[in-house]
Order: sequence, then C-alpha cells, then structure tokens
Amino acid sequence: MVRIQQDGFDINSEVKKIKRSDDSGVGALVTFVGYVRDFKEDKSDTLTSMEIEFYPGMTEKALLEIEEKARRAWDIFDVNIIHRFGKLNLNDEIVLVAVTSAHRTEAFRACEFIIDFLKTDAPFWKKEIGLKSESWVNANNKDYEKINKW
Repeated sequence: MVRIQQDGFDINSEVKKIKRSDDSGVGALVTFVGYVRDFKEDKSDTLTSMEIEFYPGMTEKALLEIEEKARRAWDIFDVNIIHRFGKLNLNDEIVLVAVTSAHRTEAFRACEFIIDFLKTDAPFWKKEIGLKSESWVNANNKDYEKINKW
C-alpha cells in the first residue's frame, strides 16, 4: 500500500492494518518513521517547519517501483508506505515504512532498502523554514552512498 497524504497518520493504526490477525505466516514486522528535525545547514537559524511538495502521479509511480524492487529482492508479505506533503512542523511525522515477512532479516533489509531509495528516487522537494530564512534542501551525498550498497 502506498499513500501520499497531507494529514498525519496514527502509527498504531497503520501497524494494525499491515499486521492482520489472519496473517499466520507473519513472523516479523519492521517499521521506520521519519520525523521533521532541525538539521539546517545554517546553524545560526532554527528550523520551525518544513514544506514538502511532490509531483502527483509521478511520485506514486516511483514509490510503487521502489516497493516492487523490495518485493523482488526479499521474501516479504506486505508493505505500507505513507509519505506526507504540505507544511509540517518540527517533530511531525514525515514518512512511515512498514514491512512484514516470515523472518526479521527480510523485513529489516526491505524496510531499510525502501527508505534509502525513498530519499533518492522519490520526487519530493523539501523546503526548510527557519526563524530567519527559508531554503530548499539539497540532495545529500550520504544518501546516494547508501543506495550504492544495494
């Protein structure tokens, strides 16, 4: 399941959706939640919020392709990806990735793979809004180094 939404999400409800009581083969559920944090390059400014934009149609397609690559690489049962857009405040949830499988190794690896590729291959644009300034977030070389390991 892939969703792009403006509203927040309840982590417990989303976990319950992916781990249903009729899933007797599920042995592992791994989740990742990303939050808005003050990571501004300009340390003299304080982050107050973040504005996230996306390209409708293209972004959903990219998320589905990332999910499909994870399904081909690991024996996983279900995937739930939620990414928010719009104005988000400090400490708000931005993204949820949840993966179920029979074993923890597949769930952990698939979850990490998905979030690594979301950071590089999904067309989202993030603007940091601080007390003094606003700036678009540039691509992070460390994110690209991470996907090279896959």
